Amino acid sequence: MTRTMDCYEKQNNHPNHGAQLSDGGVSYKTSTDSPGLCAFILTFISYLLIVATFPFSLCLCIKVVQEYERAVIFRLGRLLKGGAKGPGIFFIVPCIDSYRKVDLRTVSFDVPPQEILSLDSVPVSVEAVIYMRVRDATAAETNVEDYSHSTRLLAATTLRNVLGTRNLAEILSERESISATMQSSLDDATDPWGVKVERVEIKDVRLPVQLQRAMAAEAEAAREARAKVIAAEGEQRASKALKEAAEVINESPAALQLRYMQTLNAISAEKNSTIIFPLPIDLLSHYTQEGRSKKKTKKDLLSDDE
Repeated sequence: MTRTMDCYEKQNNHPNHGAQLSDGGVSYKTSTDSPGLCAFILTFISYLLIVATFPFSLCLCIKVVQEYERAVIFRLGRLLKGGAKGPGIFFIVPCIDSYRKVDLRTVSFDVPPQEILSLDSVPVSVEAVIYMRVRDATAAETNVEDYSHSTRLLAATTLRNVLGTRNLAEILSERESISATMQSSLDDATDPWGVKVERVEIKDVRLPVQLQRAMAAEAEAAREARAKVIAAEGEQRASKALKEAAEVINESPAALQLRYMQTLNAISAEKNSTIIFPLPIDLLSHYTQEGRSKKKTKKDLLSDDE
């Protein structure tokens, strides 16, 4: 038992034990210890079987991956040196090699609706869309068990954390800045997994029904107030214009006659069957003045009789 523990400590203290390799800027650990006698024997037997069954063994040795895929090969459980293979043809040893295909295309997924309490204590439900792709197939297979599921969980958590520091007005108006903050945070967190988060978009922001009604009533009241102010300003400007027009007409009596003619022209164009005879206002004012003078004389006579 003591000798076994000593051998284990020597392996852990070996300078090449747990060495880190880098592929595409992402580091991953691989063991460089000697595979052992049993591994050499199995490898030798596998090559003998390939030679003995040639060319039928080529059906099991030759594999093909698509342009958008990469193959991560493990030999007797150890990561094969050289990184991921592909695209195109690559060779494996049937009995001792296993491989996994990794899709490098951009994948989009919806973040489930998250019930969030904003900074100003308003409950909102937010949905988002994440666009990601694998940029290092080896790190995606060796550094995390399921990179897709892990990224989804991290996206939901990041969405809650980011929106929890914003108030309702910022959530509704600053979607681009929120998306940029989430993208930067997710990209930094998923970098060791060999995953690149390309884009984050806020899909929908849902408010409680009562809050929607309150906001709608507030917006309607604000619109009515602005409409009343605009109508009052229009009446003020119209009264000023009418005052200036009356002063101009008062200075030139002929302008009033021209106004009569314009009014008759406008009415005749719309209703041809209507006959309008203009009566000068000055004539009526003359009669009204005579009537007032007669009333005054009668009052004076009555007062003298008394």
